[in-house]
Amino acid sequence: MKYWTKEWYEEMQLVGFLVFPETREEWEEINGYYQAEGIDYLQMEKASVEGRKEMLLQHLPDFFHSYIHDGTLKTVFPSAELREMAKQWRQDYEERMRALALSYRSYYDSIRSQLPSGAVKLHEQSLHDARILSGRRTAADTLVLELDCRGAFHYMTNIRVTFSGVAHAELPNLEEQWWLYDELNAVDGGFELRVLLSSLDSFAISAADVTIEILGDA
Repeated sequence: MKYWTKEWYEEMQLVGFLVFPETREEWEEINGYYQAEGIDYLQMEKASVEGRKEMLLQHLPDFFHSYIHDGTLKTVFPSAELREMAKQWRQDYEERMRALALSYRSYYDSIRSQLPSGAVKLHEQSLHDARILSGRRTAADTLVLELDCRGAFHYMTNIRVTFSGVAHAELPNLEEQWWLYDELNAVDGGFELRVLLSSLDSFAISAADVTIEILGDA
């Protein structure tokens, strides 16, 4: 993946996480709500930071690292400085992501006319959040995927995706993975598809064409 990488996805997950209460009253209200539900809010937030520790240290600037290491990033009422740094980081992130999206859109527009119509359809009728039920080669140059699209953006039922004229394929375990984001490249004789999966592995396939068949609910 060149655009929608594992690192890109991980950073995206931090945007909603790095949000803090604006006032002490709001902070106390949140704590009180969880206490009334029998939940130790501070312990929950500490565990949440710990579970994301590697990702937080990788993607956030050095300013945040002491808060991450000592577990106080989300377990004490945030200082004005911490809130401001988080705000600046989110603004920087949003600017970078807008630039990345525009870059990919410009690239895709430049190659769209070179792509098989099946590849264009596959990409533009997004399979985001579809669940991969199975993946198998039915011939040396044919790969078939079956997906449950009931929670996806299109089709809303089970489909079969058949790649024909397969020249190359890099396939991790696909079954029960979720299709997150994909990007296309134009190559001699067809197209290259790269897909970021819910495991944050990716698969890549170069093929001459692709077709989509509606199967209906199993």
